[in-house]
Amino acid sequence: MTMKPSKSIILASTSPRRQELIAVLGIPFSVIPSYADETLEPEWSPEQAVSELALRKAQQVYDSLNGRPQAIIVGSDTVVVRDEQILGKPEDEGHAAQMIASLQGRSHEVYTGVACLDAESGRAVVRSRMTRVTMKPMSEGQVSAYVRSGEGLDKAGAYGIQGLGSTLVTGIEGDYFNVVGLPLSLLADMLGEFDLDVLNVNEI
Repeated sequence: MTMKPSKSIILASTSPRRQELIAVLGIPFSVIPSYADETLEPEWSPEQAVSELALRKAQQVYDSLNGRPQAIIVGSDTVVVRDEQILGKPEDEGHAAQMIASLQGRSHEVYTGVACLDAESGRAVVRSRMTRVTMKPMSEGQVSAYVRSGEGLDKAGAYGIQGLGSTLVTGIEGDYFNVVGLPLSLLADMLGEFDLDVLNVNEI
């Protein structure tokens, strides 16, 4: 029969992309939105920024729980970095167009932080990963057309690599899922530190 995992997962995010990815692991999960403050400190490095915010999201959900369930809270945060400048989500279409125009025809980095927090003990593990993405040169009209699609308005860097934004990308160095917003290989390793072996969850 199928093994029952020792713990479930609480995803501290309403992102459909992260929900789809975490479902791949085969571990029962629930979703609790995090309302943590996402303000970045200007002196933070990209790694520190995504790590701090991922932990802040997981911690906010942990603090909101009634009781201490047998679960691992997973928080995650993603930023795009161009010339050492952190790009978050665009404020509007004009801002999104500026972001895409600045990324086209060159490479940039995508950082994602992941925090796993044990809802029983409060123990936390935090890691981050970086992937380099190269975007093709585009005309002003192409930039405007992509922005009008609305796909990137709720995403760091104003684009989504898993959707129409895939047509903008010509190269990637590193973990693709890191760019989507949840590096599954890294998450699996982290869950292993809490005795959740994702490769054995569905073992017969």
